[in-house]
Parts: sequence; structure tokens; C-alpha cells
Amino acid sequence: MPDAAELLYLWHTYRLPVLLAAVAVFALVRLTLRARGKREKTATTPPPGSPGPLSKDVKDGGWPDVLGDSREGKDEVVSVSEQPPTRAKAGPKRVTGVIRTKTSPSRDAGFDLTRDELQPLLFFSSLSGTTEKAASKLVADLQASTEAAPNVLPPKLLDLAYIDYDDYFIAPPKTSSEKRSIKYFYLIAIPTYNIDTVLDNFLEHLRETHHDFRIDTAPLSALLGYSVFGFGNKEGWPTEAEGFCSQAKEADKWMAKLTGRKRAFPLGMGDVNGDAAERFDEWGMGVEDVIRDISAGRGLGEGVPGSGDAVESDEEDVEDAQDSEGDTQAQPKVQRPKKRADLGDLEDLGRSVQKDPSSAPITIDFTTYSSSKKPTPVVKEMVPKSSPTYTALTKQGYTIVGSHSGVKICRWTKSALRGRGSCYKYSFYGIKSHLCMETTPSLSCSNKCVFCWRHGTNPVGTTWRWQVDPPEAIYAGVTAGHYRKIKMMKGVPGVRAERFAEAMRIRHCALSLVGEPIFYPHINEFTALLHADRISSFLVCNAQHPDQLAALKPVTQLYVSIDASNKESLRKIDRPLHRDFWERFTRCLDILRAKRLTQRTVFRLTLVKGFNIDDEAEGYADLVARGLPCFVEVKGVTYCGTSTSAAAGLTMQNVPFYGEVCAFVDALVAALARRSLDPPYGIAAEHAHSCCVLIASTRFLKPDGWHTTIDYDRFFDCLRAGTAFAPEDYMGPPTPEWALWGNGGFDPRDERVDRKGRPKGPQSVPVGGGGGRVLEVA
Repeated sequence: MPDAAELLYLWHTYRLPVLLAAVAVFALVRLTLRARGKREKTATTPPPGSPGPLSKDVKDGGWPDVLGDSREGKDEVVSVSEQPPTRAKAGPKRVTGVIRTKTSPSRDAGFDLTRDELQPLLFFSSLSGTTEKAASKLVADLQASTEAAPNVLPPKLLDLAYIDYDDYFIAPPKTSSEKRSIKYFYLIAIPTYNIDTVLDNFLEHLRETHHDFRIDTAPLSALLGYSVFGFGNKEGWPTEAEGFCSQAKEADKWMAKLTGRKRAFPLGMGDVNGDAAERFDEWGMGVEDVIRDISAGRGLGEGVPGSGDAVESDEEDVEDAQDSEGDTQAQPKVQRPKKRADLGDLEDLGRSVQKDPSSAPITIDFTTYSSSKKPTPVVKEMVPKSSPTYTALTKQGYTIVGSHSGVKICRWTKSALRGRGSCYKYSFYGIKSHLCMETTPSLSCSNKCVFCWRHGTNPVGTTWRWQVDPPEAIYAGVTAGHYRKIKMMKGVPGVRAERFAEAMRIRHCALSLVGEPIFYPHINEFTALLHADRISSFLVCNAQHPDQLAALKPVTQLYVSIDASNKESLRKIDRPLHRDFWERFTRCLDILRAKRLTQRTVFRLTLVKGFNIDDEAEGYADLVARGLPCFVEVKGVTYCGTSTSAAAGLTMQNVPFYGEVCAFVDALVAALARRSLDPPYGIAAEHAHSCCVLIASTRFLKPDGWHTTIDYDRFFDCLRAGTAFAPEDYMGPPTPEWALWGNGGFDPRDERVDRKGRPKGPQSVPVGGGGGRVLEVA
């Protein structure tokens, strides 16, 4: 038996692990007991402000029993609120299909059971995939619940980023068959973002359609009905007044106006970090009930059109809703004010409604005349430091300069510093990658291309509505950011000392990092700062801003991205925000044709298998014949492997092999030859490791061979002289032999390595169109 001294010794030795073990066992027991304990089921509730009757068949079908007991042989209205309202109002009602006996204005949706078919369309927008996943589930549930209805077609899921708004939101789609008539029912599920997305363009389209005097007041009145659900985040916007689900509320407001207030079910809202799934399921079950009622010939029910006035989502009609009870009474005739009335005037009108019930109705258009003064718009930053866009871009390696510019070191810059090869611009134009800075003065873009390697995090927009930073500040910021990133390469194994020293003097600037550089209002001043420091400028634009392109002063080389040969392909692959994107595109080609005699112009073709390669060589040849660029770069797409690309249908299967790119180049050159252009075009150079081939005008073909390179010192001398000059005036020396078509395009002075940095031996690379010679590349 151990004595007290030994026990005390053992306690002091092992007391810490013993105490920790005891605490762990206690916590484990508590968690186990708590997990096994039964919890009360939280009762689900319908969206706020949605009282109405509940039918027994709906209750038996699985609708949550949250409105009280069902009716037994009589029409009973059950209110969500515990206290009955002191004054009856025409608020939103839950549609059940029960035919009421009381007299009220009819809301027949115009559905003929004998010849009409109901087509539900669910529109959605999603960046992270949450909304798309919920919308897909709802479509499946709707299809399962309406299979027994012979006149209800399977619902369709439509992404707002891909459709043409004119096809759906100026008038309902028209059916091609005369034997059957299809009536449409719109569902809209959208999130709310604090960055520019395609939703901004969608809401702007709805607003413009409503205010367009050429279009009817309610062009979508032929719809059977509509309903909107919004996903929000209460961490960023705790209340609706602070912006919770603000974009869904705005969509609901404009849809109410465009449809003649055919709101079939109230606006639903859910918090993605809380009750979004529960609220969305409730909204979905309500929509299913509405569709079943319409298909059974019961329409949208009884009452004011659109299940009541849009009080919960239309700020302009708040006073209109307060006075709606007096609409059926005789009112004193009041002349419409010629100027927009303020709040006091509307309140006076409301009092006059109640004073004299014996006059004619008031004729005031509350849709056109707002009841409150709009606040003065505040010019905001494009990418605030507190925004998720700033966090995402900096995480990807960008240095954000000011409020709308950025700089990032290119992977080819890192490769050139280590003597492992430069990008295709070195093979084609003599740009050493370790002397090149990749930047942009505008992170915003007007497209959402499916192959964008910026992960879809950069803002988008059609007009500049942000703060404008001075060009001097941008230039100082981007150069400092670039040098800071170059200095970070000092300790990287394999960096060559001489190239590191050369990299501390920027000689070239690629304005193609992300976004639309030409979008920046002071782009000419910014390029002038580059040229003053003898830094060449390679500017890339997406052919969506013709006015800015026409006003652009000469740059070293001007690019236009040509991602498709026809309007439909361009819509699918670039997903432009402008409604007149094709007209803007073709106008930019005409402007580039006019500039070809004063500066070097380039068409950049990005080939995406399954999108813009098959049978499009002739279409691309027509575009080249229209713009007559100095050069045409044909490059295979680089897959970045993001969920954004996958959602757009882009996978590794869409990345063409180099042999396929070469075959397309052969077909394009043959198509150009058939057009007998003057001067003709030929294949000049290649960079197989970038999957890129250069087609050049024979303006740059001299007796000693192709001269696609640039004499940069001569270019700056021409600028300084202030006189007109042509691209031939700063033509460089002959293109290196190793860069010519058929030779691969890799500088033999550099070393090729595998992904682990080990030197690679000779590799067979198909060249010359992929059909003949094979080059052994060291």
C-alpha cells in the first residue's frame, strides 16, 4: 500500500494529464447527451406579409401547417398575424384555388383549358453556384409535381448571363405552331451582390423597357404571372433598408410594372447564412400551388391584379397602396400635376379621397411620378479595399493600385528570369518577357468570357460610373508594384543575375492584364506617360467601346480580341453586357481598318473547341477582310480550371491541341487567299509552347524574309518627331530563324524544363499545320 508521500508525488507528476482527460471525458458526455436529446421542431413560416386562405388539398400535399387548422366545408381566411388588422387592406394573398363567393375584381390569367399550355420559365443568375443549385432543384420539383397536369409543359431553366433580354423581357416568347398556344409563367431567382455583375445590366434593361415611350406600358401583360425570390446575406446587409435582397426587390418592382401587376406569389427572401433553404422551399411550394391553379382554370384568384399592390417591393407605390381602397369609389377629379409631386402632395391627395366619396376617380400615374425625391448619387470606388472583389484579386496575386487599377507579374516573366523561355511576344515581336510589365488602368470589363482566367472576380459594367484616379498616380503605383514583385524573385533558385538586373528597368507594358484598359477615361494620358519613359505599349480591347477606340492615340501595337466569327457565337463565348454588342463589335473593326496605316493593328483569335472553331474559318476570313489588320494571332485557349469555366460549359475537352490550331490556321489562310486581298496574308511565325501562330500581312515580308519584330527606339523617335508615320517606319530586324513557321518558336539559348525543374530532352512537336514535318525541340 503506497504511503501518502508516494500518492502526493504521483499526483504532482500526473495531475495535468489527469485533469485534461477528465475535462475531455466530461465534454464528450455532454455533447453525446445533447445530441441524443429530442429538440422541438421549429415551425416554418411563410414570407412576411403573405396572409391568405389555406386549402385542405394543399395541406395534405405537404405544405407546412403554419396558418392554423384547415377549413371544413367553408371558406376561411387565416392570418399570420396574431392581432387582426384594424383596417382591411388588399395585401398579398396565398393562392389556393378556392373560388370565392364574394364579389371582387376578376384576375383571370387568360388561360384556355382546351387549347393553351402553360410553360414555366425559371430565370436565375449565379456567380458562386448557390442560386443555380437551388434553381435546378426547384425545376426538378416543379416537373415532378406537374406531371399529372396534361397542359403544363416541363419547366425550363435559363441563365440570365446567356439569354438575350429582348427575347423574354420586352414581350413573351412567341410560339411557332398555330395548333397550340403556349402561355408563359416567369420565375426569377437572383442573389444580391455589392459588385458589378450581369444583374446590373438585367435590372437596367427592365428599367429602360418601362420608361421607353415606344413600348407599351405593360408589354409583359400576356404572361400568366410571375414571382421573384432573392438570396441575400444579412452579415453584410442586416436589414432590407440596408440593402438585404435589394436587387431582388428591384426586379420585383419592375416586373410588377411590366406585367400589369401579375404578381402570382409574393416576393421571397432568404439569408444564405441562415434560412435561405427553408424560405426558398416555402416559396417553391407556393409557386407550385399557383401553377396548379392556373392549369386548372382558376387563374390567379380573386382581388386586385397581381395579388395586391406591390407595397413590399415598390417604393414608388407606397402611397398608391394606402389609397387603393378608394379606387372603386367616386373621387373628386384632380388634375395631374405637371411636375413630380412630393410626399406632402400625395398625402393631401389621400385625404381628399376620403373626404368626398361622390366624385370621379383620380387619374394619377404613380408609376411615372415618384413619391419621394431620389438621393444624390454617390460616386463609389470600383474596387474598395473592404470589398470581396479586392480580397479575391489580391489573393490571386494582383496588386490593386488606387481604386480601379492593378498589376501582376506574368508567369512568363518568372520563366524568363530563370532562363526558361519567354512568351510568344518575344518570338513574334522581340519583347523580352522579363522586361515586360502586365497591368491595366481599369479592372472592369464589359464581357464575361467563358475562358476568362481571372476566375470571374473582376467587376463588370457598360459605363464608367466610378471614381477616376489620375493617370500619374496609376503610373507610379503600377511601376512600384511591378518592381516590388520583381524583387521578390531575388531569392528564387535559378534566377539569372543579369536578367534580374535588366528586369529593374521596364521596357514594355502589356495593357491586357484584366478588364478593359480602353475603358479608363484618361487612357491617352496614361499611354503618354509610358511613352515618355520609353516604355512600349501593347493595348488589348474587346471591341465593345468604339468611341474610346476611335479617340485612342497611337500605341506601339493595338489589339482587338476576335473571339467568334458571328453574332450568336460571340454571345455564347464572350457573354457581353451590351445589348448592341455585335454592332459595337463590327464598328470597332471598321475603326481598326482606318488605323492600320498609322499603327500596327492585330486581331487576336482565341480558339475554343466546341465554341468557335468548327466551320468558322470562312467567317473569320470575312472579319479579317473587313478590318485588314497587320497581324492575326491565332491561339488555343488556356483552361484555368475554375468553377466559373465549368459552369459555362468549358472543360479541358475544349482546349485544342496544337495540331488542331495549325490546321485551323491553314484553313484560315486558304480562305483569305480566295478573297484576293491586297496585300495578301501568309503564315509568318509560331510559338508552339504557347499554342500560338502568327499570320501577317505581306507588308512585313521583305526580300530577306519576314520582319514582324519592332524597332522600339525608332518608334519613340517617330512619336517625338510629332509627324505622321506608318507601321513600316518602325519595322524591326528580320524575325529570328527559330521563330519562323515550322521551327517551333523556342529560343535555343533558353533551357526547357519539366514541371519539377528538370531539363527536358528533345521533344517531337508537330509543326507546319500539323500534317508534315516534326521538329526536334531541345
